Amino acid sequence: MSGNWIEVCATGDIDEEDVMRFDHDGKTFAVYRSPDDEFFATDGLCTHEHIHLAEGLVMDEIIECPKHNGRFNYKTGEAKGAPVCVNLSTYPVKVEGGTVFISI
Repeated sequence: MSGNWIEVCATGDIDEEDVMRFDHDGKTFAVYRSPDDEFFATDGLCTHEHIHLAEGLVMDEIIECPKHNGRFNYKTGEAKGAPVCVNLSTYPVKVEGGTVFISI
């Protein structure tokens, strides 16, 4: 793999329309699997109170923070209303040979 692609997990480690926490080099990420079998990655902590998003609910391209129900689009990182107003960063994802990688 070239420079900044980091191995996250096997594709089967994340259920359809679910999220998994991934920690690397002191930073937390959230990796998502859509119903279309696509994979996405965002910052792993809510921008409102820094709660782990992997403990939240995923539905219809939205991750909902488990603490105050802040919502983000996991494909774009866009904050979808109060109490969150700062978008999540997103990261490129690729799948090779059944393994998920993110570029950070």
